[in-house]
Amino acid sequence: MAGCSIARMRKKSPTAHRGFRVADQIQRDLSDLIARELKDPRVGMITINAVEVTPDYAHAKVFFSVLTGQPEEAGEGLNAAAGFLRNGLFKRLQIHTVPTLHFVYDRTTERAADMNALIAKAVASRSKEES
Repeated sequence: MAGCSIARMRKKSPTAHRGFRVADQIQRDLSDLIARELKDPRVGMITINAVEVTPDYAHAKVFFSVLTGQPEEAGEGLNAAAGFLRNGLFKRLQIHTVPTLHFVYDRTTERAADMNALIAKAVASRSKEES
């Protein structure tokens, strides 16, 4: 009998991962909405890297990186268009509450490039020392 209760404790309910599924769908839909319908010149080519949704679906942090343009301007443009984008999500998503969107610049790719440059520099200087 103890084995049955442990198995039940490990089993996750289907709603346990619903937040991740909703965040993933928001990420896909926002990428499409921004590319196709957003006309703000401040928002150049961007990538939606991740979306974090609060448990009550009231708010969503949208992490983005910039391929062209300035990150600050893109963030201003995205946050200014948050209501428009949220309205577009209302039409696409099949959930009762569409979260308020908060756009945050994601520096992960920038940091990764800096780390790669440091590693390459260290490897180059080490190979010069060994020669």
